[in-house]
Amino acid sequence: MMKVAVSSDVFRLAQVFTISRGSRTEAKVLTVTVADGGIVGRGECVPYARYGETLESVAAQIAGFAGAWPDLQDALPAGAARNALDCAFWDHAAKKAGKRVWDLLGLPVPRPEITAYTLSLDRPAAMQAQAAQNAHRPLLKIKLGTPDDMARLEAVRRGAPTARIIVDANEGWTAEVYADLAPHLIRLGVQMVEQPLPAGADDMLAEIARPLPVCADESCHDRASLPALRGKYDMVNIKLDKTGGLTEALALKAQAQAEGYGIMVGCMVGSSLAMAPATILAQGVAFTDLDGPLLLAEDRDAALHFDDSGVHPPAAELWG
Repeated sequence: MMKVAVSSDVFRLAQVFTISRGSRTEAKVLTVTVADGGIVGRGECVPYARYGETLESVAAQIAGFAGAWPDLQDALPAGAARNALDCAFWDHAAKKAGKRVWDLLGLPVPRPEITAYTLSLDRPAAMQAQAAQNAHRPLLKIKLGTPDDMARLEAVRRGAPTARIIVDANEGWTAEVYADLAPHLIRLGVQMVEQPLPAGADDMLAEIARPLPVCADESCHDRASLPALRGKYDMVNIKLDKTGGLTEALALKAQAQAEGYGIMVGCMVGSSLAMAPATILAQGVAFTDLDGPLLLAEDRDAALHFDDSGVHPPAAELWG
């Protein structure tokens, strides 16, 4: 019988991280272990209040799971709890087989992928300074979603005149605001906008022009989300904490691509253990946003390696 355990961990952030919903100074995560025959697999999840999750509620879901890995997809809904368990089971399976997870999946060895680096929401002058400090990075992601976004965007472009830019409104705009901003986004070289309108109130995206790709984040969780996205979105942001693990994330990627969507692979703010499975998912996608560890002041042992080539696949000591 597989033994499941869950614990809470806190990682300090390198600086205050702000989005339109609030600020944080630390990443609170849950670490799951599954053990059998002396082999221990690990996974991590980040419960997200936006989806009605708390550390306590997700920990209770994990502790209440008494089945085997094949039961997991039906036993728990898509979300953080299933994610941590699924990734821990994949790690355990790889260690038991003496192989890497990509070998078990029949996939090539993952290559480094350029990842976005996220600039925290702040005053325009502060965001310009952030952008200047990170102007060497090839891809910047800007958190927006307030009435003062135009000044912030202009400031970031001044700070990083050559970087590629994507923006995330975190459901903070109306259709009218987005329509007004869109020409300026294009003028400033923005390549994609993420979740401009609130999930559940995004039908207007099918009625207004989309002059640059629009990516569904809060509107897309798993494969069941796809029918409601047709005609409104050009891309989907796949996050393991939304899909409920690597198993569903890979299935969502395949189905979304078959339906013509571009793919972004994103993350919550967590440690390298949370990002590690997503490096497999991120192979060959349009945008990778796995910068969680870059935002931390401390990380796991055997942390993911980031360099000019991007985020590298995990060492076996970390995961998989």
